[in-house]
Amino acid sequence: MGFPSNIFNSHSKQDGDFFLGMTKILGFKPKNIEIYKRAFLHRSANQKDKKGVPMNYERLEFLGDSMLGTIISKYLFDEVPEGDEGYLTKMRSKIVSRKHLNELGKDLGLISFVKSRIPKSHFGENIHGNVFEALVGAIYLDRGYKYCEKFISERVVEPYVDIEQLEGKVISYKSLVIEWCQKQKKTFNFNVYEDTGNDELKHFAVKLSIGGKIMAKARATSKKKAEERASKRAYYALQDKMDKS
Repeated sequence: MGFPSNIFNSHSKQDGDFFLGMTKILGFKPKNIEIYKRAFLHRSANQKDKKGVPMNYERLEFLGDSMLGTIISKYLFDEVPEGDEGYLTKMRSKIVSRKHLNELGKDLGLISFVKSRIPKSHFGENIHGNVFEALVGAIYLDRGYKYCEKFISERVVEPYVDIEQLEGKVISYKSLVIEWCQKQKKTFNFNVYEDTGNDELKHFAVKLSIGGKIMAKARATSKKKAEERASKRAYYALQDKMDKS
């Protein structure tokens, strides 16, 4: 696949440790270990193949995301024969949510294999889920669909997926609140503004108004997190009404 020899020395102890580490996580021996090396290569490493094309895990992440969605869809299709399209889509979203994938990546200790020029302490939370998806993509390229399906079944479905628990799990309070407001024909507004206060990191504050009335306030280090946090507070304030609608 055009991997330059200077990324990993195939005769080094590091390479042997990587192979053993992958075998332990996968439950089988990789055929083409080079594919798995790319699954953990961060763009900050600034590596290129022989044609000068940048090499990192992002393309494998894209492929792994698609494979994960397909295999989980097939699992739900077989496991919940009475589920309609909307139900199956919602359940799949819960299983492959970014938060869940980050937890999977953490549990497998995948960040320890990442090669980068950035200290691992500087990575955001999503690095765990990103490399998990890249690993799934690598499995597909190396071993095909059946091995990919087996890995996801053993590492995702069996230890983590409980249909009944997932049915009650909220993956986005913001989406839940917006959906309820639209259904009830109520106006809503997220008023977000920068609010650094005395914090070293930049913070954002949000006021969530429903029907012209402020229902919740929240602060976080990003607009998205602040909106989700405010939505969660609004949900619990309106839970009785929302559950009855």
